[in-house]
Amino acid sequence: MARKGEASAPPYGEPRKFDPKFRGPIHNRHCTDVICCVIFIVVILGYIALGIVAWVHGDPRKVIYPTDSYGQFCGQKDTFNENKTILFYFNILKCASPVVLINLQCPTTQLCVSKCPDRFATYIDVQASYRYRPDQWNYFKQYCKPGFNNPRKSVAQVLRDEDCPSMIIPSRPFLKRCFPDFSTKNGVLTVANQTTFKDGRGKTRNVTDLREAANGINNVLDARSVGMKIFEDYAISWYWILIGLFIAMIVSLLFLVLLRFTAGVLFWIFIFGVIGIIGYGTWHCYWEYDHLKGIPGSDLTVYDIGFQTDFRVYLQLRQTWLAFMIILCVVEIIIILMLIFLRNRIRIAIALLKEGSRAIGYIMSTLFYPIVTFILIAICISYWAVTAVFLATSGEPVYKVMANQTLCKYANLTCDPETFNTTNVTKLCPGAQCTFAFYGGESLYHKYIFIFQLANAFVFLWLVNFAIALGQCTLAGAFASYYWASRKPADIPLWPLFSSFGRAIRYHTGSLAFGALILAIVQLIRVVLEYLDHKLKGTQNSFTRFLLCCLKCCFWCLEKFLKFINRNAYIMIAIYGKNFCTSAKEAFFLLMRNVVRVAVLDKVTDFLLFLGKILVAGGVGVLAFFFFTQRIPVFAQEAPALNYYWVPLLTVIIGSYLVAHGFFSVYAMCVDTLFLCFYSEALPLRDRD
Repeated sequence: MARKGEASAPPYGEPRKFDPKFRGPIHNRHCTDVICCVIFIVVILGYIALGIVAWVHGDPRKVIYPTDSYGQFCGQKDTFNENKTILFYFNILKCASPVVLINLQCPTTQLCVSKCPDRFATYIDVQASYRYRPDQWNYFKQYCKPGFNNPRKSVAQVLRDEDCPSMIIPSRPFLKRCFPDFSTKNGVLTVANQTTFKDGRGKTRNVTDLREAANGINNVLDARSVGMKIFEDYAISWYWILIGLFIAMIVSLLFLVLLRFTAGVLFWIFIFGVIGIIGYGTWHCYWEYDHLKGIPGSDLTVYDIGFQTDFRVYLQLRQTWLAFMIILCVVEIIIILMLIFLRNRIRIAIALLKEGSRAIGYIMSTLFYPIVTFILIAICISYWAVTAVFLATSGEPVYKVMANQTLCKYANLTCDPETFNTTNVTKLCPGAQCTFAFYGGESLYHKYIFIFQLANAFVFLWLVNFAIALGQCTLAGAFASYYWASRKPADIPLWPLFSSFGRAIRYHTGSLAFGALILAIVQLIRVVLEYLDHKLKGTQNSFTRFLLCCLKCCFWCLEKFLKFINRNAYIMIAIYGKNFCTSAKEAFFLLMRNVVRVAVLDKVTDFLLFLGKILVAGGVGVLAFFFFTQRIPVFAQEAPALNYYWVPLLTVIIGSYLVAHGFFSVYAMCVDTLFLCFYSEALPLRDRD
């Protein structure tokens, strides 16, 4: 029943008769998909609880600060390591690469030190000379285990117990870890200008043994230097970048306004341009075909010469140009026939584009709604990232037995460093140590960390899709209020965007959450498939890889289809206020019964908006190029001196494209909404042509 003062909405799909008091079906609302709404709210509360629990148990310092073999942070205040901020590796050769050193535990003793070594030295040499050169021992022992001060202990026992490193080499701190101080001299890799070093075990080794680590470190250091220069460029050019993005915004607005008058002209210019280009291509193929007449070897077929790696050989055959000419002729005929038979639908599409520009002109606030969606998604990403970090750093230090003997049955078993020396492990496995391995635990919470991370990712995808759905439904409701206004702009609500947002939140949170849930499930499956594909890349099972490839392709197609259905379902929800399933069904059948019109409208809209994005990004990019390269005489003195002019230039181009995409996505939503409003009003759901 309609409320007092409102006209009742006729059955869906029937033509509406004019009624001065009629404001369209968007005002007849009731709550939809209530159960899903309740579940969604409960999940959000659970997500908040998960974040709180992760915050209580997690410690991001485990990511920021390096940890020694005893599970203690380097540089942590009020501890023994307060002044020891750098991690030192006893034998860096045991570590495969810097990536392993940063992310995993290297199978060697690790200590916190105040500074990295600045010289070559071995324990054998230091022990032999400590009596008459005690300064060398005093320097070397700071890289031994805390409290060790027994240079008389045999070298074999020291190396077995890993009381001291067998060698130290000149290093420098990077990411709070000591890495060899690599450099190149005349193209030769060196450490402190030396190409060889003693490994402390009686061997002289070449610095190239550390090449893998050196390459990784030098690349990262070079990237760090470039990063600093890029940061400097941003610091002195941010003002001009903002001006460029503001210009992009103005140009985007002007393009949308001009579409009201130029949509048809732009489309037909492009179509006739394509026809002309294909026609020229056909003529050129015929000219090449006729030009090769009589030339020896040109009458051979592709089958005669077989496969050739030099594709220019095929261009010397008349058969090749004949095939090209036939293909272009077929394409030309298809385009012309499509234009002839689809001319009416193209005119409708162009009319909707013009009407969309007029609608945005009346509701300019919709152009800035993408900022709200961006903020909501940014909040979701931030909360997910922080929760993931705290979950990853939840746990207590876990210690494991590290033995030099591969046959030690206690190897990799958990241990307690405080009681380890009282056990018989050291007797059965000489040289075994109880060292820090990772952060974890045996409690119920720690056992389900992976499940919590999976839940964190799933709810994140759900919330992001909900934010996008809320934006689409809000914009659709605003543009539907424009369409159903009998007298424009008098009958358009005072705050159409705000009213539409309120309706979507108040009545349709459950429906939007339902659609977002379906999409999030598919996306999570795709994430799992990508993870499995990454893990199985090294396998030789062709069937498994083929099956994964097929599944990835199928779920990619399914995700694209669901996004299309959800978008149109949200529009129908904004118009008629029905639940998600009903709206998705009616939108699907409405689109399928007008599939040709949908295809034409979609492609015409995509082309014009893509043309607008390229125009905005390209035009502003060219202007930025001339400005930052000081080629505009009037502003030559104003242009900042940059290390890399491409840094602000690429930022302006990419930013301009994103700005244009934000504005034009609103325009595309407007056109789709008007399309569904038009066909759902003008034609009944059944018996559509």
